Order: sequence, then C-alpha cells, then structure tokens
Amino acid sequence: MKKSLGLKELIAIAIGGMVGGGIFTILGISVSMVGFLAPFAIALGGIVAFFAAYAYVKLGVYYKDEGATYAFFKRTFKNSHLAASFIGWYTVFGYISTLALYAYTFSAYILSGGDFAHNELIRKLVALFIIFIFALINLWSVKGMGKIEDVIVYAKLTILLIISMMLIYHTNIDYHIFLNTLSEDVKNSSLFAILTVSSVTFVAYEGFQLVINAVKDMDNPEINIPRAIYSAIVIVSSLYFIIALAAVLSIPADDLIKNKEYALAAGAKLIMGNFGEDLVIIGAVLATSSAISGTLYGSSRQMARVADDGYLPKFLTKRKGTIPTNAIITMALTASALVLSGGLRVILEFGSITFLLVSLLMAVANFKIRKYTNSSTLMGIITVIGLACGSVLILNYEYHKDIEQLSFILIIYILLSIGAYSYAKFLKHS
Repeated sequence: MKKSLGLKELIAIAIGGMVGGGIFTILGISVSMVGFLAPFAIALGGIVAFFAAYAYVKLGVYYKDEGATYAFFKRTFKNSHLAASFIGWYTVFGYISTLALYAYTFSAYILSGGDFAHNELIRKLVALFIIFIFALINLWSVKGMGKIEDVIVYAKLTILLIISMMLIYHTNIDYHIFLNTLSEDVKNSSLFAILTVSSVTFVAYEGFQLVINAVKDMDNPEINIPRAIYSAIVIVSSLYFIIALAAVLSIPADDLIKNKEYALAAGAKLIMGNFGEDLVIIGAVLATSSAISGTLYGSSRQMARVADDGYLPKFLTKRKGTIPTNAIITMALTASALVLSGGLRVILEFGSITFLLVSLLMAVANFKIRKYTNSSTLMGIITVIGLACGSVLILNYEYHKDIEQLSFILIIYILLSIGAYSYAKFLKHS
C-alpha cells in the first residue's frame, strides 16, 4: 500500500522545519559579530547541520522509529530510564519553544505596517490563531498536510530567491570596496568569532530531523530519509548564503544590526519601495507558516512516542490511524501558553542550546553503535568533536551576552529535569 508522503513531501517537511523565522533573525546578530563575513559564517552553520544530520540519518535508517531523537537515544542506551526520560522531555519542550517562536514571528510580520503592528495583545491572539489553524490541518489528514506543506514551502523558496536576486540587482556597492571590506573583516574577525556565529545560527537549521518522525507515513525510508535530509540541508544552506550575501551587498550594516528581524523588510523597502517590503513580509509569513506545520507534524509524533513508553502522560498516546491527536492538541495548547506568557527571546535561546546539545547526544549514540549503523569511525569522531565545540561556543556566547538569560535557561532545565526525573523513577518502580 502506497504511503501518504513521497520524497517531495519529505523534503518540504524538512525545509519547512528549517526555514522558519530563523533567517530573518540571524542576519543582524551575524553582521554585528563578523561584518561582511556573515554569509560565509551562516553557510558554515550548514556544515554544522550536516554533521548533526549524519548521525540522524544513520540512526533513522537503522531504527526506523518515529520517535526519532528520543527513541534513538533510548534504544541505544537501553538500561537507563533516566537518560530516556531526560532526552524525551528536553527534546519535546525544545520543539514547543520553536513552535511558539514561529507563531509569534508570523504574527509580527503579518501585522507589520498595520494599525495593530505594535499591539502586543493582538500579536499574541494572531499567533494563537495560526497555531490552531495548523493544528486542525494536522488533525485532518497526513496527506492533506503534506500537500499544503508542498505548496507553502516551494512558494516561499521561490519568493526568498526572488528577493535575493532583486536585492543583488539593485545593489550600488562597488565590488572592489566590498572585497576590501571583506579583507578587513577577515583580518579583524577571529576564527573563534566566525565559529561562534555558526553555532549561534544553528537554530536556523534546526528542523531537518522532522523527516524521521514521518517514517510510518513514507515509502522506502532507507532511501528517502537520507535523500530528503541531505537535499534539504543543501537547499537551505545555499538559500541562506544567497539571502545573507544579498543583504550585506545592498543593505547598510548599521541597518541590518539596528532593524534585527525586520532588516530584510526595511532594506527591501529602501531599495524597491513598498513592493519589496511586501514581498519580504509574504516570504516571512510563508516561512513561519510551513515551519509551524512541519514542527507540529514531527514533534507531536515524538511526544506520543515518549508517552507510549511512560515518560509523559498516557493520554498523549491516543492516535487516529497514524495521527497522534492528543499530542497535536497538547503541543498547540502548550505553545500557546508560551506565547501568552511572553519571554520568547529566552525561549528561543533555550531552543537553540537544546537542539545543539541534543544533536551532540545523537552523534554520541551513533558513534556507540557505528558498526550496526554502518557509520564511518572518522566521520563519527569529527561529528562528535564538531558538535561538542559548537555546544561550548554557544554556551560561552550566552554567558558573555546575558548571564541573567543563561541563568533563566538553567532554571528551565532544572524544572524539566524534575519532571523527567519523576517519571523515570515512577517507571522504574512500577
């Protein structure tokens, strides 16, 4: 029987999960740290993502388990209830935080320029509305979700490429000046700073692993998992490089830093007028929409899988066919609570740290069973070292950027750890 999701839909899920609000928020940070080297540092983040993807692909093909991150770690380290519960809780909450961020970014862009652009309550209500629209779509049909994801993802890719080409076409920069400035940035920016940017921007690549959550709905997982994930990373890293290059060529660095997530829209308006600004807004709305849909699809299946094993409440295991109905509803409600509570900046940083650390744990798991997953020992070592360095760099960045924020993130980890520990101990003694 033919499954609901083919390669085209799987690539769309991966791209939809990756190209959310990330590319609109990382430009200013990157330029402020490394200047005109930002496009290259962001592209280097794609290599970090490739390292993480290598472990996920190998484990995904070997286990073929929709629980993905959680299931891989649990099945590799079979005798530890504590390890399974901890990674399950951390990963699920990481997805919830990114879902809240995507929804809030969606509302910020769709309301921008209007009377309610700075009305916090309206922003939050719109964010809640879009979360539940895509929750209903995911509850409705896997095939329907896949087709809608196809349309949104490939439309947003087209629009983002058009924006990039138009920015490059309208640029007035002298390429000799650009090369000279680039040369100066190379001299003034340390390798440490460039690698830090690559680690901090990893959040913009998070989402490729959502493909593995669709293993029950796909044909030929041995072929389609690696094809979908690697294709998506190549497409997304290329797209990010082109967008970032177009931005630094056409938009003054001070504006990129000052305008933050609105830098592309503000720059496009300056160069191309209202049409340029509207095009960026449409691209951002489509980007966040597909990210919400893809994240709800994959993360709800992971939540249900964790609940199946007793590390989350049992009511989350309820399914209609392959659709985890209660998990989808719970993800939507919890993400909505985060939106209403505010503090999304700290939630975003929590998500980026969580997914980098979790990717490191996946690399360790894959290295442990490399003979079974048919993984290269050298590639395994490089992956573990690369992700470990990335984790240290992002923690160091948070420490120097905002110690209070890092402290708050640690409090979140402590609360999650208490919940994970309680479920692990209960399951052990039951």
